Amino acid sequence: MINPHIKLLKQIDYQFKDDALLKQALTHRSASKKHNERLEFLGDAVLGLVIAQRVYEKFPDLPEGKLTRMRSNLVKGETLAKVARELDLGGLIKLGPGELKSGGHRRDSILADAVEAIIGAIYLDAGLESATATIDKLFAERITKLDPKVQIKDNKTQLQEYLQSRQMALPDYQVSNISGKDHAQTFTVICDVPALKLQQSGEGRSRRIAEQEAAKLVLEKIKND
Repeated sequence: MINPHIKLLKQIDYQFKDDALLKQALTHRSASKKHNERLEFLGDAVLGLVIAQRVYEKFPDLPEGKLTRMRSNLVKGETLAKVARELDLGGLIKLGPGELKSGGHRRDSILADAVEAIIGAIYLDAGLESATATIDKLFAERITKLDPKVQIKDNKTQLQEYLQSRQMALPDYQVSNISGKDHAQTFTVICDVPALKLQQSGEGRSRRIAEQEAAKLVLEKIKND
């Protein structure tokens, strides 16, 4: 039987000692009790550490604030989802019937979580050095292109500036749902923009991430209308 993960393993240049870790990393909570949320939690921490070190090394004279913004831009869900699409992860993630039907394999949050889970799985399988090598492979080009002169604005800031420039009321963010156990909660936040009669719902591992996702969806709606 052909291993469906062969292409992925070549892309990340890593062979698992324990194949069950990769299988778990690619299993969404809707599909099994043995899912990837704990691996995602671990991978998030490892990714943040490695990216922080790379940014710190690349820009020895930059202040903490700019380093933080650069790191945040590299590890945010939107960037991780792009990495996932480059790896064609969508078709490899095991989803439950509901998520599958609703197009979960294309959803940014699910794709981003899978990337972090894979990093967490490699860390457990072989340690920090191997996880770092994979992160370097996946993010090298993006790190090379970093420009400290470019001002990075997150989605909430972009939406706020868009509304302020048109003298419209600022958006309202409300948590509509919190699911999952304490160590792996998923927040759902609704971004309401009454002036535009727009509402979008975003999900994330924290309220902040969910708010950013909701703001991003509002911005996309504005651009497409």
